[in-house]
Amino acid sequence: MNFLSLTNKITQNFAIIVISASIISIINPTLFIWFSGDFITYGLGFIMLSMGLSLKTSDFYQVFKTPTWALLGLSLQFTIMPFLGWLLADIFNLPTFFAVGLILVSCCPGGTASNVIAYLAKANLALSVCMTTFSTMGAIFLTPFLTSFLSGSYVNVSAWGLFYSTVQVVLIPVSIGLLINKYLPKKTSFFSSFSPALAVILIALIVASIIGQGKEIILSSGLKLLFSILILHVLGFTFGYFISNYLFKNQAVSRTISIEVGMQNSGLGVVLAQQNFTNPMAAIPAAISSLIHSIYGSIYVYVVNRK
Repeated sequence: MNFLSLTNKITQNFAIIVISASIISIINPTLFIWFSGDFITYGLGFIMLSMGLSLKTSDFYQVFKTPTWALLGLSLQFTIMPFLGWLLADIFNLPTFFAVGLILVSCCPGGTASNVIAYLAKANLALSVCMTTFSTMGAIFLTPFLTSFLSGSYVNVSAWGLFYSTVQVVLIPVSIGLLINKYLPKKTSFFSSFSPALAVILIALIVASIIGQGKEIILSSGLKLLFSILILHVLGFTFGYFISNYLFKNQAVSRTISIEVGMQNSGLGVVLAQQNFTNPMAAIPAAISSLIHSIYGSIYVYVVNRK
């Protein structure tokens, strides 16, 4: 098996790799929890750099020519998902700390993992990056407002923290990738031959690390909470796809909006829950959400690539 065949195999089997790493991490967390802190930040930054290398400035012109794509995606993200979080918490009669945690994560913006999934699923990557960036900026106001409105608890979001994270992990690496692609196309061509496979390995390490660190919490969190999170994300993917496909009749755009609506920045949800709620159990829904939407996303990539 040559190098190119190996990288293609890794990319095509994203779902299997992420799920396997997660299971192994549950059994033996020490194999993955070393990949934490700055490693996760740099890993996400490297993934975003590799995605920037696959973009051209002309890709973003199309997004701004058709702003309704991003506007629909953002509208669905901050209406359907918060409503579903509130509804499922009520239907499953979750304990207060789980209910608030579920509502909080459903009100979070898109995360960089959605950009990775869009990248690997051959969706509209420029649209995905724009939606992640805009939703993160909007979350400075919308996440605390929606969480407060739906749960009755106020979440104090650090505007500068969100802005800094977006610049650090999304805007800077993607911009560097764009510049390299423009001025060093030969280098870009070489790197692009293996960057998707490297993105798969990095996202598997990140997910497995989060699962390993939260092993005890996840195993003791209860079936009702697990089912509510499973349903939350599958409905996010489903509504995002069918509503956008009905309106735009564009497969790449529909896939992108589906991914962006179905995947939240669960890491942000964990941090906000830990900083703003006295009960540490409120962070559990976001921790589990990180695994669930990554598995859904990896399965999504597998199905799309098989087709």
